[in-house]
Amino acid sequence: MRIAAIDQGTTSTRVLALDADGALRPVLSLPHGQGYPAPGHVEMDGEELLANIRRCLDAAAPEVVGLANQGESCLAWDARDGRPVSPVISWQDDRTADVTRVLEREGAGALVMARAGLPLDPYFSASKLGWILRHVPEAADLARQGHLRLGTTDAFFRDRLTGRFQTDIATASRTSLMNLETGAWDADLCALFGVPMDCLPEIGPTSGDLGTLPGGARLAASIVDQQAALYGHGCRSPGAAKVTFGTGAFVQCLTGTLVRPERPGPLPTVAWQRAGEPVAYALDGGVYAAASAVNWARELGLFDDFAEISAFAAPPAIDRGLVFVPALAGLGCPHWQRATRGAWLGLGLGHGKADLMQALLEGVALRTAEVLDAMRSLHALEGPVSVDGGLSRNAYFVGFLSEVAGQDLVLPQASEQTAAGLAQMAAEACGIPLVAVAPGRRVRAGQDLRPGRLTRFALARQGLSDLADALGQTGAVAQS
Repeated sequence: MRIAAIDQGTTSTRVLALDADGALRPVLSLPHGQGYPAPGHVEMDGEELLANIRRCLDAAAPEVVGLANQGESCLAWDARDGRPVSPVISWQDDRTADVTRVLEREGAGALVMARAGLPLDPYFSASKLGWILRHVPEAADLARQGHLRLGTTDAFFRDRLTGRFQTDIATASRTSLMNLETGAWDADLCALFGVPMDCLPEIGPTSGDLGTLPGGARLAASIVDQQAALYGHGCRSPGAAKVTFGTGAFVQCLTGTLVRPERPGPLPTVAWQRAGEPVAYALDGGVYAAASAVNWARELGLFDDFAEISAFAAPPAIDRGLVFVPALAGLGCPHWQRATRGAWLGLGLGHGKADLMQALLEGVALRTAEVLDAMRSLHALEGPVSVDGGLSRNAYFVGFLSEVAGQDLVLPQASEQTAAGLAQMAAEACGIPLVAVAPGRRVRAGQDLRPGRLTRFALARQGLSDLADALGQTGAVAQS
């Protein structure tokens, strides 16, 4: 049977076909636009994303499909004709930072952590869906008439493509609206964020009989992209972990059973649920800026070709007192500080573009090491950490990451782990046997310089967090 994996991501929609030898073959990749209508606002066009998925289906002509979504990106649409009445608000968007701050001050954080396992952060969908109800008059009107649908992008795609208004339990676990214990929408959380529960999709498994797509293909898997990547990396036993370096860096460790941190740090999440089977859980942690930081630096003119930043003549920048904290969109796990912003610290007149780029790559690696350390404090990591994504092809970055990660790394032979996970899930749901994938290249962990580098980085990061706090207080005084 022809199996295709469609990865609807932050900047593009791609389809890959699974060949008979188990290899994934790229078929089509389509970019889409992003809008920035105000500071902190990041939007996409739902119809454009859907049209790109349709084009991918046409190009691959599959019989079985796995579909990955961006996770926390969400929108509103009319139940009668499927017409979007809001833009897709990206997971990168922080327009509701003031909302989550107010809820935190009012003491709502404990409820959200207890029920959803997530901190109060605009990264998650709940506050954005509530924002739509308050700021998009047509959405509020449709809600009063009983014609509004709200959800993450997968629910919109599936509603339009299969006629089923559904989402999967892994994606739902990332909204701050689902109770992790029950796997159902939580009435108290929905009320807290101002999201009508009857406007939300039905929650179902991540794989199984999920409907029929245009052209007659069977949708056999639908899941948030990072969980698909976790599956694609072959993580099947508790303690197995992976890092995907895309726009951000996303770390996940399979725990099997639910692990609940006492305070925000690595977050409990649903890994997946095959139809008719128990839920498998994981821990999740993200670094908001990884490839996006590199691309930003390239636009600034700090380098032209990626080969320029794959090796450096000088010793590591952090060992020379130059540190970059990649908080260009705030600090994610385990700090959860949206107001903190990035910076180079320790700059001197002798530093040039190469030094800045060397420090930038190291900063992404050091933030990733922070997430791995926080995860390791909650659940032992077993075996090497599997690493994929664009930055995993940068020799300097991988070498430095291996020195600060505290765990051996493995670089899979295939680079498309999200697509691999989708294809595997879809095939298994249809009872199709798959060819075993060869293991990747192992990179040994380094320990000698790790503690000092992490300490220096933590001091720099804390200094920026303190600065953000001071500037926030100054702003509050000025406004009053």
